[in-house]
Amino acid sequence: MKGRLAVGALQLIGKLPLSWSRRLGRFVGRVAVWTRSEGLRLSRINLAQCYPAMDPRQREKLARASVVNTAINGFEMANIWHHSWDTNKKTIVNVRNEKLLFQGKEDGRGTLVLMPHTGNWEIFGMYLAAMGPSMALYQPPKIEALDPVIRGGREKTNATMVPTNIHGVRSLLKYLKAGHVTMVLPDQEPDMGGDFAPFFGRPALTMTLAHNLIQRTNCHVVFGFGKRVEGGFELVFVPAEKAIYSDEQKVSLAAMNRGVEACIAQAPEQYQWEYKRFRKQPEGKSKIYRKKK
Repeated sequence: MKGRLAVGALQLIGKLPLSWSRRLGRFVGRVAVWTRSEGLRLSRINLAQCYPAMDPRQREKLARASVVNTAINGFEMANIWHHSWDTNKKTIVNVRNEKLLFQGKEDGRGTLVLMPHTGNWEIFGMYLAAMGPSMALYQPPKIEALDPVIRGGREKTNATMVPTNIHGVRSLLKYLKAGHVTMVLPDQEPDMGGDFAPFFGRPALTMTLAHNLIQRTNCHVVFGFGKRVEGGFELVFVPAEKAIYSDEQKVSLAAMNRGVEACIAQAPEQYQWEYKRFRKQPEGKSKIYRKKK
């Protein structure tokens, strides 16, 4: 029953114009702020960690804006999954630094696109797949009935979804070596392989997958995200630092996190600040998300 209700809600929201989806998302987000949701609490903690010098009033404003944008993003996703690429591509009002995507192809190499949780990553992933064959890791949702909705939406163009396990990683390796595009979300705590690296000056457990893929394939690396703008989306590509190609893992991971920071800086209110990015800490460090009694 829960699954059927969730699917029905997604289908209903998906049929709405993008502008209406955003209005509904904005309303839900404001309710979350008004009720002091868990997402708002976590956003405040993360922003205090990442922007300690920011004026507290400005930081609070940013936390609230982030909660609203996260809600909008959820409604946008239902809209994007429901519609065809011919419809979705009309919502892309601009693509910035697109040439960065094609540098790998020009050199005969595969391209690893690192997509932080900023703005809307669904429209960005669909765009990449429309440009040519692409592959991304995929973890099925906890509600099983949602799987065909999400997977079907993501595979409408040329995207191939592979599981988040060793078999999926092997598929990514083969795809990159063949000169294709792969997508990885670099700003989540890893299930497979991780090491601590600075993120806004704080130690954060960071995935080593991207570093391993780079070392084993000599691929081209670029960052990107789908920025929410008036009337649709602006897709933004951001160059990776040379240090991301370093043989030294810690050097590469630090450069990757700086690339994520560079993306966030362009739309900080659209980053998913409620994610527990600092949940795991080096031994001896206190837990920052524990609720105060």
